[in-house]
Amino acid sequence: MTKYVDEDLDMQNYLKAGEKRASNLDNRGPIKFDVNGNLTQEILDSYDKYGFYIFEKVFTTEELNDWEVDYLDILERFPIRRNAKIDKKGRPAIAVDCKANILYWSKPLADPFGGTTLANGRHPVKMIEPVPNDDDPDEIIYLTQGFLQFSDTFLRAYAHPLLLKVAENINGEDFVPFTEGYFIKDPGLGASVAWHQDGTTHWNNPNWDQYTHGFNFMAQLYKSTPGNGVWVVPGTHKLGKVDIKKRVKEAGTTKLPDAVPIVCGPGDVAITNRQVLHGSFANTSKDRRVTVNFGFHKRSSVLNVLGGGLHGKPKVYDEEHIYKRSRLIQYAISARSQKYPNEVPYIYKPLHKEKEKYVWGDKAREDIKDYSLLDMSI
Repeated sequence: MTKYVDEDLDMQNYLKAGEKRASNLDNRGPIKFDVNGNLTQEILDSYDKYGFYIFEKVFTTEELNDWEVDYLDILERFPIRRNAKIDKKGRPAIAVDCKANILYWSKPLADPFGGTTLANGRHPVKMIEPVPNDDDPDEIIYLTQGFLQFSDTFLRAYAHPLLLKVAENINGEDFVPFTEGYFIKDPGLGASVAWHQDGTTHWNNPNWDQYTHGFNFMAQLYKSTPGNGVWVVPGTHKLGKVDIKKRVKEAGTTKLPDAVPIVCGPGDVAITNRQVLHGSFANTSKDRRVTVNFGFHKRSSVLNVLGGGLHGKPKVYDEEHIYKRSRLIQYAISARSQKYPNEVPYIYKPLHKEKEKYVWGDKAREDIKDYSLLDMSI
């Protein structure tokens, strides 16, 4: 197994100390609502305090098994290398005909964003880059976007009624989508994600608060550990724009002393405020992490706002844009209802009256082709 150069023991001690700090936080448990259908106050208070919360055992073993089969099939359909048009079986590779940037590549154990101007320069400090083994691949896919169009299990997970009810509680019943994808952290290969805050457009907004830039759900197919998972600096979602370079300089290391790992079991889902300072280290552990990542915004945060230019030039998100992007929620509800007819589906009020227009099937697949070009980044 690949080692951290000259500091393996130091890193292992840091992982253990971080896990102990995480275990002392009161921010995990099942999704619970009160008699009025609102998230319980203890969950809201904890999320408000720390900037993240772990919902335990959201997805059943049956759903996880379906998800794993689908995910392993997706791996077989990835291009054999960057810019290749075929997969390992010689078939047209997944996403090769998409206009949006769908597949993100990195050298093993590298930090492709840290210290660069990519993603609006929001990753100002490069993480530790362990040395990969000689027989490791030259490049790996560590992140995907727009994957609701390629994975029915992802689409169904996206419409989990309890999670959408959580989104309603946090962002209002007219909440809107952001983006969706897989984070892939294979053992001994997975790339790091440098410390950052996700928000870019609203830091100086006079109406800014700790919820302005939305949140992400992170649903775990396998376990998320200190060695392979996301780390968070609790409470930083309330501080505005954090001077990350200063924090790292003061710590003398990218192993920030007040950070904690998001520790989850299979089927757990973490909700993470996009404004909280977070990142992840290269995965030199023996544990694979596969995370379905999908986020939501408050409608008021995106309507008529000049976005961050996730897939090209920045654009203003008008009513039509929001409507087109939000239809993915209604398609997902339809897909989940077909698979789980006895489950009470979530009612997405902005499109519920038009739900008959958004029935999942072959025409719907054509309709959402390259939908991530409509992603709303703020």
